[in-house]
Amino acid sequence: MQVILREDVKGVGKRGEIVKVADGYARNYLFPRGLAEDLSEGRMKQAQVEQRKAQGRQDRLLLEARALGDRISAAKVELKLKVGENGKPFGAITAQDIATALAAQGLAVDKRRIELSSPIRQLGEYVVEVRPHQNVTARLSVVVIGA
Repeated sequence: MQVILREDVKGVGKRGEIVKVADGYARNYLFPRGLAEDLSEGRMKQAQVEQRKAQGRQDRLLLEARALGDRISAAKVELKLKVGENGKPFGAITAQDIATALAAQGLAVDKRRIELSSPIRQLGEYVVEVRPHQNVTARLSVVVIGA
């Protein structure tokens, strides 16, 4: 049976896609939960219109992410880390600290989009990858100085 998915269904497809599933799966699981609709001519046309709209949104988001990525690559973040009398740093710089510094420069980035394998615990200059979109990667220069 062919159905149009109204929501993303793991292992089956994404919202708006036309997929072929077993009759019992559609009747007993997808239809009662409102996850899919039976395929008809009118619904097929409606699904195509929705897919074009969704593709337009995705294209717009990708363009915005590329522009943000360019601005992030051009930015430089300077963060302070406390240093003891013997020059040993205390604490660490985390993704949240970097996101806050970027926000102060007018670049809104979620901390989960900043890829740090571990917090920065030493002074120096680091290059950190930021992913504003799944297909866009920007390299941010982070300078850690003693306070």
